[in-house]
Amino acid sequence: MKTELLSPAKDKYTAFGAIDCGADAVYIGAPAFGARQNASNSLEDIRDVVNYAHKFWVKVFVTVNTILTDEELKKAVELIKKLDEIGVDAIIVQDMGILNYFIQNSNTLESLPVFHMSTQCNNRDAKKVKFFNDIGVSRVVLARELSLEQIKNIHKENPNLELECFIHGALCVSYSGQCYLSQYIGGRSANRGECAQPCRKKYSVIDDKNNVIAKDIHALCLKDFNASKHIKEMVGAGVFSFKIEGRLKDIGYVKNITSYYRQELDKYSEKISSGKSIYPFTPNPEKSFNRGFTDYFLTGRTDCYNLKSPKSRGEYIGEIIDTKKDYFTLKTNIQINSQDGLCFYTESDLEGFLVNKTDLSLKEKSLIKVYPNKNIKLTKGTNIYRNNDVEFEKELLKPVKRQIGINVKYQDGILSIIDENGISIEKELPQQEEAKNKEKMNETFIKQFSKTGESDFYISDIKIASDLPFMPVSQINELRRNLFKELINKRLKAYKKDIQKPLKYTKYYKDTLDYRENIYNREAEYFYKQCGSEAKEWSFEKQIPDKPAELMRTKHCIKYALNMCKSHKKLFLKDEKGIKYPLIFDCKSCEMSMLHNLFRA
Repeated sequence: MKTELLSPAKDKYTAFGAIDCGADAVYIGAPAFGARQNASNSLEDIRDVVNYAHKFWVKVFVTVNTILTDEELKKAVELIKKLDEIGVDAIIVQDMGILNYFIQNSNTLESLPVFHMSTQCNNRDAKKVKFFNDIGVSRVVLARELSLEQIKNIHKENPNLELECFIHGALCVSYSGQCYLSQYIGGRSANRGECAQPCRKKYSVIDDKNNVIAKDIHALCLKDFNASKHIKEMVGAGVFSFKIEGRLKDIGYVKNITSYYRQELDKYSEKISSGKSIYPFTPNPEKSFNRGFTDYFLTGRTDCYNLKSPKSRGEYIGEIIDTKKDYFTLKTNIQINSQDGLCFYTESDLEGFLVNKTDLSLKEKSLIKVYPNKNIKLTKGTNIYRNNDVEFEKELLKPVKRQIGINVKYQDGILSIIDENGISIEKELPQQEEAKNKEKMNETFIKQFSKTGESDFYISDIKIASDLPFMPVSQINELRRNLFKELINKRLKAYKKDIQKPLKYTKYYKDTLDYRENIYNREAEYFYKQCGSEAKEWSFEKQIPDKPAELMRTKHCIKYALNMCKSHKKLFLKDEKGIKYPLIFDCKSCEMSMLHNLFRA
């Protein structure tokens, strides 16, 4: 079975890094209208990414996945047309107004852009996924909260639809597309790419009598997702695309995590792109930004939260067994370097420091003296983590070269090259003077032609089946360069984009729609009307409902986190400004909702 490893890119250089490290596809922000406002890219840069990616038959997806005003929708449509002309492989969308335009105008277009439905569409219901499948879109990005069994059932109902699932990265505490907290607090809408991440702030948990149950905790903060132990099951459940979150992450993070999942995914499936990567580092997700890891709800409820801090803790390295005025003694088998960043959890936060120096003079090999760069209060038994490994970060900066395997053969005056995808070229060599030392000529040719160096190819096999004519080294090198260029051009011409099948209206599974369908423009309203549904409310961004409304709905439950599942107390979150937000617990569905504070539960 073939699968896809999909990596994030905040800019073209990060995209190049992801491709070099083995990504089968990358997703990158458009110049506007992407769900990460600070990760936009010019059309020229996206074109560069497309040209680089397609050499390796790697796909490029572009995010245009915010909800749009009527005026923005017109601009977004024109942008999508330009992106399609550039050669991007798919557009990731949320706004139904975009689909409506392309349904209405499909007869006037030479071809349709390929559409993927963003996870911002709240794709957690099997009925929702089937609806998009019936419309005719090429792919649906599933909600992170789904279990393996739910994914399997969705695939069973939609066997020909590509399903994309997250495999690694930060988690939104709310169901995607259903969080209005940032919009409500400060007018920065998550559905319009402007989320201020209030879920990472501190809150106190109180009851309806203002009794404090938990003071100043990160009540809505989740650990980071890591499903690497479930790749085999996810492949078996029907997941086609394995997505790494992180369009705001730096290139080192993307290279490390992409390399790690490339190696893991290759154990269970075939990749859809070409080439192999040689890494100058050993990939390790623990060494990149993480708040601790969770596999979330893939196999059931777990401790998916980090109530202490939203900061990166990195990798666990050891336990303090003694403290002195200027240093502490750490029990660890891991090498620690000067200027490494270490950290530890206090009662309410994550505190860090740099390493000034270390001392290995202790008798036990597993003990090391660590001298911090500042005075900090540490106690025996404290667990120490490293969230910045300076030597590893240097390794990540080294280039990774991705190359495509080729077989080379010379016989009877014809030099032929065929790559791992079956793309081939032939070149008739001029019959020059006969080589005086035929064996030496063969050795020289093989040696020089095998110097693929910085090219896009490596030699899998090279055979000389008949006598070569004499050729100087310079001629062999020029021949190699020209043939490799010709082969790349032929690969680019042979690259096939996916074809978007015709889109159509189909019956939606809801008759009436409220603000949670995120209808922000007339085209989206018309779309749902054509699908048999009546919009009763505009999106939260356009008009706050005049009734108790959810600011978010989440599978994370603060009652569970605080061991209060059996409690019948009414609970509230109180922010640092003293504003209270009622919490509603749907224990049957094992979900929690947060209401806006104009109303009381």
